[in-house]
Amino acid sequence: GLASVLAVFFHDHYAVAKVTAGDLTAVCVFAGSFMRPLGGWLADRHGGIRMLQVLYGAIAVLLAVIATMPSLAVAVPTFVLALALLGAGNGAVFQLVPLRFARDVGLITGLVGAAGGLGGFFLPSLLGVLRDATGGWTAGFAVLAAICIWAMTLVVAVKGSWRLTWAMPVSHD
Repeated sequence: GLASVLAVFFHDHYAVAKVTAGDLTAVCVFAGSFMRPLGGWLADRHGGIRMLQVLYGAIAVLLAVIATMPSLAVAVPTFVLALALLGAGNGAVFQLVPLRFARDVGLITGLVGAAGGLGGFFLPSLLGVLRDATGGWTAGFAVLAAICIWAMTLVVAVKGSWRLTWAMPVSHD
């Protein structure tokens, strides 16, 4: 998944020893995992839609910075923050599920989890394909930044219609 791609990235682009690349990757992955519950908590307080708008925008900016291939001293904290915000976004998504899909929470939670698993496979694969095609990492991170912008626009586009459906009564047959 993403952890193995990050280790390769740190090793290849920055000539970081494999052990150090693994340590840096572990810090990034830990940050993402740690932020999931915090993202859910923030979404409970500020709204999942609002959180996703902000998070997708911030992640897009961070990925655009990474696409410039900054120094290692800039890249590491930028990656840590990007993965932390991705984790927070995960928590925000799961906060929205029972609000929008109250009748099918189990089904939708399963679908969201499956989509996350597929994303964990396809996004690193996309990074690898683009690296092989272009000879560098810039295009891959630029495409991921563009995907975040696209996701942010989708969240903004559905924001109004989702609010209307939340007001409907729910029957637990």
